[in-house]
Amino acid sequence: MTPEEIASTLTEIFEPATVQAIAPGSWQVETSEFRLLVLLSDDQSWLRLLLPIMSAEAAQPFIEQLLAANFDDTQEVRYALQQGVVWGVFQHRTESLVRADLADAIARLVSLYQAGLNDVFSQLVESRMRQIIFAAKQQGLTLEATLQNLDRFYEEGILGDMEQGAQSREETLTAWRRQLERLWQEVE
Repeated sequence: MTPEEIASTLTEIFEPATVQAIAPGSWQVETSEFRLLVLLSDDQSWLRLLLPIMSAEAAQPFIEQLLAANFDDTQEVRYALQQGVVWGVFQHRTESLVRADLADAIARLVSLYQAGLNDVFSQLVESRMRQIIFAAKQQGLTLEATLQNLDRFYEEGILGDMEQGAQSREETLTAWRRQLERLWQEVE
């Protein structure tokens, strides 16, 4: 793709007013939701798309899940860490880049941005639930006994907030039950 083709693709995808040429071979797309940087290498042989997703500090507990997502889920885009920021990144040789691939990469980056920590948080929760189930089974506990322990932990304030209302506590325990029932048979 040439710089002109990249610029025209950006204005096809986004409102033209949101696309700014910030230097030769560099564009910024600024919407009310996010800021996307589109950068060509000095020799214009590589294109890089960058979308800041969150602070590195906020992502720190989820670094393992972000790296696993790079391996399993993100396809042609990646999570990257630079200057205290977790970025969504896409890199491609301009020589073989086509409009459809650029548009798909932008859509995937926006999807990573919109998901934020939701997907990686869910993966972390499931991983922890599997650890709880594994430990319970190692102790010879049944699903029901494990649920009773969780209920007791909430009553004693080990899990959750003791000031938590009865309805909120019941909703939390119901969510625990659903997850434990869903994963119980999968964990050996």
